[in-house]
Amino acid sequence: MWSQVTIRIPAKRRGFHLITAEIVQQLPQLSSVSVGMVNLFIQHTSASLTINENADPTVRTDMEAHFDRFVPENAPYYQHTYEGDDDMPAHIKSSVLGCSLMIPVTNGRLALGTWQGIYLGEHRNHGGQRTVIATIQGE
Repeated sequence: MWSQVTIRIPAKRRGFHLITAEIVQQLPQLSSVSVGMVNLFIQHTSASLTINENADPTVRTDMEAHFDRFVPENAPYYQHTYEGDDDMPAHIKSSVLGCSLMIPVTNGRLALGTWQGIYLGEHRNHGGQRTVIATIQGE
């Protein structure tokens, strides 16, 4: 079985956001997959997807603080600056963290670990709605 769904994630403020429930809610066909994989692909160059801690929200705050120091705004060597101070750093963060995830599906559920959740990394101050393509394969 193959299935593909376009998921719209409403605009979020800059930072890391736990979106596992938003993703699962828009994939009811997962319940019919006993074993398989789901690929999540974000169609943007200034946002990212990653998996990390799902319980303590300070992890998401610390991730944002770290990446803001790791990839600063207004670096004097940036040439791509005409879309705002946050744009080039957003592209770098997106490349470092990635635009896709592969997650196993077991007995109709994402086979994430107990403390794992799907994060949307919103790297722009005003990124807007984000689109994620979910491709499910399995039986």
